[in-house]
Amino acid sequence: MPGPSPGLRRALLGLWAALGLGLLGLSAVAQEPFWADLQPRVALVERGGSLWLNCSTNCPRPERGGLETSLRRNGTQRGLRWLARQLVDIREPETQPVCFFRCARRTLQARGLIRTFQRPDRVELVPLPPWQPVGENFTLSCRVPGAGPRGSLTLTLLRGTQELIRRSFAGEPPRARGAVLTATVLARREDHGANFSCRAELDLRPHGLGLFENSSAPRELRTFSLSPDTPRLAAPRLLEVGSEKPVTCALDGLFPASEARVYLALGDQRLSPYVTLEGDALMATATATASAEQEGAKQLVCSVTLGGESRETRENLTIYSFPEPLLTLSEPSVPEGKMVTVTCAAGAQALVTLEGIPAAVPGQPAQLQLNATDDDDRRGFFCSATLEVDGETLSKNRSAELRVLYAPRLDDLDCPRSWTWPEGPEQTLRCEARGNPAPSVHCARRDGGAVLALGLLGPVTRALAGVYRCTAANVQGQAVKDVMLTVEYAPALDSVGCPERITWLEGTEASLICVAHGVPPPNVSCVRSGEGGALMEGLLRVAREHAGTYRCEATNARGSAAKNVAVTVEYGPSFEELSCPSNWTWVEGSGRLFSCEVDGKPEPSVECVGSGGVSEGVLLPLAPPDPSPRGPGTPSDLAPGIYVCNATNRHGSMVKTVVVSAESPPQMDESTCPSHQTWLEGAEAAALACAARGRPSPGVRCSREGVPWPERHLVSREDAGTYSCVATNAHGTDSRMVTVGVEYRPVVAELAASPPGGVRPGGNFTLTCRAEAWPPAQISWRAPPGALNIGLSSNNSTLSVAGAMGSHGGEYECSATNAHGRHARRITVRVAGPWLWVAVGGAAGGAALLAAGAGLAFYVQSTACKKGEYNVQEAESSGEAVCLNGAGGGAGGNAGAEGGPETETGDTAESPAGGEVFAIQLTST
Repeated sequence: MPGPSPGLRRALLGLWAALGLGLLGLSAVAQEPFWADLQPRVALVERGGSLWLNCSTNCPRPERGGLETSLRRNGTQRGLRWLARQLVDIREPETQPVCFFRCARRTLQARGLIRTFQRPDRVELVPLPPWQPVGENFTLSCRVPGAGPRGSLTLTLLRGTQELIRRSFAGEPPRARGAVLTATVLARREDHGANFSCRAELDLRPHGLGLFENSSAPRELRTFSLSPDTPRLAAPRLLEVGSEKPVTCALDGLFPASEARVYLALGDQRLSPYVTLEGDALMATATATASAEQEGAKQLVCSVTLGGESRETRENLTIYSFPEPLLTLSEPSVPEGKMVTVTCAAGAQALVTLEGIPAAVPGQPAQLQLNATDDDDRRGFFCSATLEVDGETLSKNRSAELRVLYAPRLDDLDCPRSWTWPEGPEQTLRCEARGNPAPSVHCARRDGGAVLALGLLGPVTRALAGVYRCTAANVQGQAVKDVMLTVEYAPALDSVGCPERITWLEGTEASLICVAHGVPPPNVSCVRSGEGGALMEGLLRVAREHAGTYRCEATNARGSAAKNVAVTVEYGPSFEELSCPSNWTWVEGSGRLFSCEVDGKPEPSVECVGSGGVSEGVLLPLAPPDPSPRGPGTPSDLAPGIYVCNATNRHGSMVKTVVVSAESPPQMDESTCPSHQTWLEGAEAAALACAARGRPSPGVRCSREGVPWPERHLVSREDAGTYSCVATNAHGTDSRMVTVGVEYRPVVAELAASPPGGVRPGGNFTLTCRAEAWPPAQISWRAPPGALNIGLSSNNSTLSVAGAMGSHGGEYECSATNAHGRHARRITVRVAGPWLWVAVGGAAGGAALLAAGAGLAFYVQSTACKKGEYNVQEAESSGEAVCLNGAGGGAGGNAGAEGGPETETGDTAESPAGGEVFAIQLTST
């Protein structure tokens, strides 16, 4: 027998401990009631599992005890006051074991509760329908047999991972086992191919156990939608034996269209369709082939099946047999003049028509007889057969061609008697003859000369022109024809018949004639070039206006040729006043020469010679007709006077007298218009000293930056600047730039002290003097007597003192001097400051100090104006200084230095608007 489990051992140890305590406290036990205990009192065991129960009591000496239960037992262990028993294969949902002991003639009992649980090992989802119509409800049902207790179960129906419905069975009786969950779901398109499943959860975590889960196998749902319409069947009504025709069957409103199945059949013959899908539409295409065994009326069936439902369409189709008609000729090729029989026949039920004439009844042939001529060669015959099938008339045709053998014919249409070809471009020369078999044609000159390459592409030349004999021959005979070949070409104008240059003499008679070559003979006309050109015809008297360029043009049917002919008319010299004036003025330095152009052909030579005075025997330089850099140079001096000009060519000479005068353009230089001029401010305004040389006498005008000369009475500084002076006469201009400077008397514009505040003894101060003058003024200073150690800047504009003392106090004067005068300004420097009293001695010294203070006050008051404290009044009428009582007293207490009255050598004197005060505090040590 196996030993007790660890739980049993712990129970036994607890029991022994309780017994030991009971033995130690018998007196206390005798006072407590007796009881029986069952551990565990409540237990939850997986179905089929096992459990140890411990039954104990506190009775010191129980008479007997036991454990009552209907469950199977596997082992028991006992003690004096306890009993342990193992229960196995526990399957009942709920049992209540009882622990009892007999003690002191009483029965002690303890009742327990054992419940079982079963995991959701089987989760079943009821199978779904094979196809579910979209828009209709279907049922989902989930079973979990045996799982429990049901009150701890939760079932969930899922679409994929989406929860559809979840139900908890809380509150069910403890003994309840197994569960079923059912739901109604509306089928949708998107549910097609979706997986549905069921999940079961047994939650025993409140009982100290875990959460047990399981899911069913997924089941796929297939939804569909089938249109109530029947398929659209497109097929021919008639189908000829041996032919093939396409058949299409289409249906819309299918979902999923890819799952649809199509059945196509023609009678007993099942067709193999090719199915194409587009959205919810389906189209099946198949080829229907008719055989002789199927001849007659047949049914064409199209059925579309989806989700176990079908839609079907039927159409009637008639299969017929209609062979093509037979068209026969008694002889397909016959000589000219022989009889030919043409026959048209077809099937028994067909009606034939030959050349528009029908047979008498269906099934009979139609015939035609004719006597063959050359016009019947290649004649086509047309045979037509018609057959009525299922109310529709069908037709078939057959044609044949007759060949007639005949001798050659050379018609004017195919081989004209006169050929005209243009020269130059390649041509295909043709002379065709009719005949059967096709005749050969040969064309050659009758004199045995050139042979025409008929039917070949070749160049056409003038040498091919002439009369040719053309012969056409075949096995039936030959034909002969003479033809004339003419080669046409465009006109040509050569130098012999039409020279490029012609010279006529004025006053003679002449005519302009040009001869051209070409076929057909060209027409030639000559017209003078330019607007309104005249046509040259016949004999004319030559005049100068006949000279020029004429355009001669030759024209025929093949083109034209044109040529320019230059006609020159020569004549003797003649003078024109415009081209050779009688009076000419030579402008010095202009570079112009006397131009004397003479009219004449050929161009005359001209020479002008002085005839009297200073020009006697002197040649007058003439400007060349075409000026060039290599022409004669311009003379620097030309003698005016009278010159005689003589013009000569091979047709004569002519003389003309010319009077020559001389003039010159304006000219200014430093002697007539100095480039730098100086004025004095305040003087009477005058014009610039500028003049010019030239013939005729030039006028001079000066302006400043384009502004005319201002009308002022006195010169001011604003007149300084650059002026432009321009001299002008009939032959040109000359200009000079003149710089005007305005000088003025000096003025002291600024006299200032720095620093502006008080300076203690030993401090530094600076006086600055700025003057305005032109030419620049010389600066000089006058300082108070006894002022030593004074420094001046390089241009004397600044006076500076380092380590100021009382002797530096007083009046300072700055004067500015140049060639036009002098001007001065004064400034007063005041030296003042607090006295430092030194206390020495005791009480007697204090009294002496008070007495000395009184005496010192009187001394300061009497000598203040001598120590350098000044207040300079600006009024010109008073030159006295008012003494100041203290360094900052009175109205001028905040000033350090004052400007004194200004003086100027000369006629004027100026005074400033206000004075400046400069204070220097001296501290005695």
